[in-house]
Amino acid sequence: MKYFFIWTLTFCSLSAFAQMSGFTPANQVKQEKFEADFKTQQSSERFKKHLTTMCSVPHTAGTPENEKVRDYIVETMRKAGLQVELFPHDVYMPKGPGEISVELVEPIRQPLNNREYILPEDKYSGHPLITPGWNAYSGSGDVTAEVVYANYGRKEDFEQLKAMGVSVQGKIVLARYGGNFRGYKAKHAQAAGAAGVIIYTDPADNGYTKGITFPEGNQYSDFTIQRGSLLTVDFTGDPLTPFEPALPLDGPKKVKRTDIKDVDFHKIPVTPLPWGSAVEILKRMTGKGVPAGWQGGLPLAYRLEGGTALKVRLNVKQEKGFVRTYQIVGTLTGSEFPDEWIISGCHYDAWSFGATDPNSGTAMLLTLSESLGEMAKKGQRPKRTIKICHWDIEEYGVIGSTEWAEQLRDELSTKAVAYMNYDAAVSGKMFGASSSPSLKKLLIEATQSVQYPDSNKTVYEHWLGQKDPRAGSTVGINSAAPVKAENDEPVIGNLGGGSDHIAFYMHLGIPSLGGGTGGPTLYHSQYDDLFYYDKFVDPTYKMGPMVEQVVGTMSLRLANADVLPFDVVRYATDLNTHLKTVEKSIKVYKPDFSIEKLQNAVAELRRSAELYETTMKTQLAANQLDNAKATALNKELRNLEKSFLDPKGMAYGAWYRSLYASSDPYSGYASWMLPAYMYEASLKSTANLPDLETRHQKAIKTLNDKIVGMTQQLAQNAKTGVLGGGKN
Repeated sequence: MKYFFIWTLTFCSLSAFAQMSGFTPANQVKQEKFEADFKTQQSSERFKKHLTTMCSVPHTAGTPENEKVRDYIVETMRKAGLQVELFPHDVYMPKGPGEISVELVEPIRQPLNNREYILPEDKYSGHPLITPGWNAYSGSGDVTAEVVYANYGRKEDFEQLKAMGVSVQGKIVLARYGGNFRGYKAKHAQAAGAAGVIIYTDPADNGYTKGITFPEGNQYSDFTIQRGSLLTVDFTGDPLTPFEPALPLDGPKKVKRTDIKDVDFHKIPVTPLPWGSAVEILKRMTGKGVPAGWQGGLPLAYRLEGGTALKVRLNVKQEKGFVRTYQIVGTLTGSEFPDEWIISGCHYDAWSFGATDPNSGTAMLLTLSESLGEMAKKGQRPKRTIKICHWDIEEYGVIGSTEWAEQLRDELSTKAVAYMNYDAAVSGKMFGASSSPSLKKLLIEATQSVQYPDSNKTVYEHWLGQKDPRAGSTVGINSAAPVKAENDEPVIGNLGGGSDHIAFYMHLGIPSLGGGTGGPTLYHSQYDDLFYYDKFVDPTYKMGPMVEQVVGTMSLRLANADVLPFDVVRYATDLNTHLKTVEKSIKVYKPDFSIEKLQNAVAELRRSAELYETTMKTQLAANQLDNAKATALNKELRNLEKSFLDPKGMAYGAWYRSLYASSDPYSGYASWMLPAYMYEASLKSTANLPDLETRHQKAIKTLNDKIVGMTQQLAQNAKTGVLGGGKN
């Protein structure tokens, strides 16, 4: 059954009066026709077929099952008419969960369950390839020790334990999920002298305090386990090849790899448990009560220490080695500008079945490939090249996409227009997104042009009306929350860590966004399967086509625009917001700190950006841009985001080169805007403030100079009536 959203007469009549960003009037008419044709291509049946094919079997990275998913993706995109390339990388990674066990030793002997239950209503739950709960890049070890409860295992939690006189030296730390990236729980525990770490999901954070538990409801049950990687090196990607791609060991080009003993891997054993197992430890603890904010949701008083009478054994033996992984890149070559690339991506490896995370995004991109490929066969080809990428080994540390970005660094630096990430992009019914400043207007305009299923609202209107859109959502895991703003426009979050935009945005300075629909999730558990998807996520499968329409609209507008529809004024707006956050953070310990010089630079940037926007829109509306000038202008626009790239990189990791955005090095997931300043503030340091001011002034001036130069190009070379040709 073909499923598509009707492009209403009301919308068509309204669009005639609104100038589409980046298009002349004549080309806007062609683009609207192109988009209308595109919006007849979507099929909920095709989306469901792709999702079902990929997610019927667990497929973690490095397994034969993941190779079958890879082959299916390649076959599907080739049938759609895309040129498909495979990029192999040999990554140093775990070869599976290995041997894992946890047991009470004293006062009683009792093994603790680390496997989810087989449920009669969920036919996928008994699949023989389902693994126990495990954490990739754990250290190996067999330890028996006393227990200390460390709340979320954050840096400040360990500092508070020390201040309270509680030592974790030689003990097993019990920490709940949440508050930071799980790898930092292990890192902070090891630094404090712990012998091992057990991480569990507490019902205060995910479970019966939020609603009915699985399988009756959609919340974590007492036997649900969150898996995940622990990798915490000070860069992103393969742990042995920072800054360089992990090219095949048997390939013609050799890459220097760091000696394994020189890499800061975790040395202590770490594993996750469900709260049904963790409670067996917690209820036997006899130490002092926990401070405010540390009490979880289990019906008992949480305590800091287990005491000498409680001992737990934690055993992890995890083999690591080199594994061949593959990045899949499908290309639809542009008809006029083949060397300007619009890139979309999602990873395909999962912790188990991956029905929401990640493969709802994978399935959506496969249907997008088919829709665009079908149009291209009929002569409707985008002007710029569209690349649709499927990344391997994201779950172990955002590795595959990083290796590809490092391998193609030079080409990407000159050709990439934007990178758009769709990890778990169809995971519910609430729309949300995070973005670099220049792509926010594009995102808003695209959602205003797509109808929300079974309603008289656009996606934008539905998004605007959502209450608490982040609650329980996979969208925004690696970003700030999309919520309703005071100006009656949905806030678009800031990209943080945790997914495949990192190398493009924070290392190479390519404008990026991530978005899609979200909802309740059994994140990284074996129950992220098709039973859960059918019952709780979207039994109609209509959200896949809707998200494809939003994604396709953004891709096609970037691909066909006369002038790339980047919102340059938004740089000034967002910089001003982030500078105020920096000022507030630093004034806590340095009251005379001032951002006046940087604010003045941003004010000048705003004036320049507004003049450019006005001039550009006027010339587009009057068709006063010739092709040569538009090409030169688009080249400058592709380089705007790179104004923030700093050769020194960040103090916490030189690989992170953007002065504008980074993942928080303490939590791993959260976004840090103006991260060099935020790191200085986290240390309560003033030593580097003068240097940071100089570096940020230079970046803002560089951005401003580029924008001024673009406006001067427009003013000097205005010419009437030449854009409007080209095939759509």
